[in-house]
Amino acid sequence: MKRSKQLLGAVSSFALIAFSASPALAAGTTAGDLITNTVTVDFQVGGVDQTAVTASDTFTVDRKVNVTVAEVGSATTSVSPGQTQAVTTFTVTNLSNDTIDLALTVAQPTSDDFDVTSVQIYLDDGDGVFDSGDTLVTYLDEIAEDQTVTVFVVGDVPLGQATGDVSEVILTADAHAGGTASSLGTELTATAGANTSGVDTVLADGAGDTDAANDGAFSDTDSYTVSAAALSAVKTSTIISDPVNGTTNPKAIPGATIEYCIAVSNASGSATATGVAVSDTLPADVTYDATFGIFVDGTVDGGGVCQADGSSGGSFSAGEVSGSLSDIAAGVTRTLYFRATIN
Repeated sequence: MKRSKQLLGAVSSFALIAFSASPALAAGTTAGDLITNTVTVDFQVGGVDQTAVTASDTFTVDRKVNVTVAEVGSATTSVSPGQTQAVTTFTVTNLSNDTIDLALTVAQPTSDDFDVTSVQIYLDDGDGVFDSGDTLVTYLDEIAEDQTVTVFVVGDVPLGQATGDVSEVILTADAHAGGTASSLGTELTATAGANTSGVDTVLADGAGDTDAANDGAFSDTDSYTVSAAALSAVKTSTIISDPVNGTTNPKAIPGATIEYCIAVSNASGSATATGVAVSDTLPADVTYDATFGIFVDGTVDGGGVCQADGSSGGSFSAGEVSGSLSDIAAGVTRTLYFRATIN
């Protein structure tokens, strides 16, 4: 008896493991499947077993339509003014009990700060990264039960947007009939009236950001937030010396040496400015001092006065002084300075 109990326990444990390993289904039995239930009636007459009576019932499983859309990352996408192909990422999941097609649309509300342009939708190739392997789409074809795919909404950010400006994009997936590859099926609608013997359709989706429950569609919102550089430039001149006074209280007379300083600042909270190029065309009344040269990436003191701490760089050609500054982070000032003689 004791051995039998141990064996029964082993079988029960195996059954529990097998059950736990079964995949979870989003919407249960597949639409169109036939479910048959057979009943058997055993009886006797005069104590003798008679032929059992059987009866069966068969019905067709109806289509339960449910789809969800979810933006990935739960965070806005940081973009720069003028950026092209800025990406927001969504997942689309078919929770229906049938293979379906999903028409995709992108809307942009009027309540945000700006709209991205040239909006397109791409189906991810499976690596989760927007790249050349992804496919431009307007619908998702033959999405199986429980299948989740990643799509990218891609758009261009207009120039002139300021830090903190937000653009929202709303991706909607609308259920259509599957069954024919490379072709968008007809839009699925709820079957009216009583249950039929065929495959009826029940819309069981929830309410998305901009759509109602039980409408066969689902929507979710993601956003772009602009992080822009806010540069300002100040140009000052300082008299270094003159032919009469030398360096003691020099005056701006012909022959005097003038030092020009161009200070470029990036406002606090702004994005880092890169590729900063400065060009300054000299007036005809001064002559560039090639002996002193050009200095870049200097700093200013607490009063905004340029310091003599730059590095040699830049060039002079055809009356124009030019030079490149290193990246300017938020709250940082960099300078370019040079000297000229008053004619």
